[in-house]
Order: sequence, then structure tokens, then C-alpha cells
Amino acid sequence: MSEFRVSTRYAKSLLELANEKGILEEVLADMKQLASVAAANRDFALSLKSPIINFDKKLKVLTALFEKSANAMTMAFYGIVAKKNRADLLVDIAREFQVQYNVFKGIQVADLTTTFPITDELRSRFVGLVKEISGLDKIELVEKIDAELIGGFVLKVNDRQLDESLSSKLKALRLEFSHNHYESKI
Repeated sequence: MSEFRVSTRYAKSLLELANEKGILEEVLADMKQLASVAAANRDFALSLKSPIINFDKKLKVLTALFEKSANAMTMAFYGIVAKKNRADLLVDIAREFQVQYNVFKGIQVADLTTTFPITDELRSRFVGLVKEISGLDKIELVEKIDAELIGGFVLKVNDRQLDESLSSKLKALRLEFSHNHYESKI
């Protein structure tokens, strides 16, 4: 079975159990924290994936990092996954948990990249656009700033991308000019 399918099954089981126990938001915070720590600390992420490090050591690291802040059920989940020698999937499970949480709650996540921090007025216009594209009312806008865009924006909603950046338009023009230049020589 593929790692993605295994991660998805673990995430789904955890989501259902957390919802049943009434601690869904707490477990979501724990999954976000795990994913965040793994993204910020490459050594931590690599240690979870390492086949050389046994599950006891991985569990000790998880306990040291998260025991004081994580829910008891989350810690028990980490223990079960580590003992089944699946700690290498924990970061993927954490990410997939967040995806499934958003589906469960009917939340559409959209990535917006601009060259500057946006105003509340622009934010509400982008949220309206995402609502129109997705058909969902709950929108989570993940804002990023990228000076290389030169101007404009890039909006990603699921597998759709609206690229209205100057840098992409300049690339398109460059391609067009190089193509026309090539054709004129033939």
C-alpha cells in the first residue's frame, strides 16, 4: 500500500476519533504544530524518516518536543504510530489531517501570493473570488509575499491557478518574442 494511502487512513482515523471525543480543534493544533516543527527543523523531519533510528528514540524525541503542549490522545497516537514503525509517515499524516479537517468543516484553502501585504478590502475581494470559484462559504486565505512577482498576484485554489503577475506576463512576452524572432529567420 502506498505511503499516501497509509497516511490518509491514519489521518482519517485520527480525525474521526478526535471528533468523537470532542477534541478535534486541539488535535488540529497538534497536527499543525508537528508539521510546523518538521518544516522549520530539517533534522527533526529526517530523524522521523530514518530507518536507522529505532521507534523508542523517535518516540522519546516526540515526547520531549510535544508532551507539554499536545493533547494526551495525540501523544498516544504518536506512540502507536511509532511502535508500528510508521513514524516516518507522521509529518505526512499531520498534513493530510489538516486537508481532511478542511474538507470535514467545508473550508476552502486558497494560496495568495502578492508583492505586498494586502489591505482588508483586497482580502475580502479575494475571499469573494475564492467563494465564487469553490462554491464554499468558509475560506482560509494563506497569504505570501514574493517580490519576484514584480506586481500583480497569483491565486491558487485547489488545482486552479490564476496568475496575474507581471513576471509571468513578461515571461510570456519573452517567449512570444523569441518565437517570432525564430520564425522570422526561417
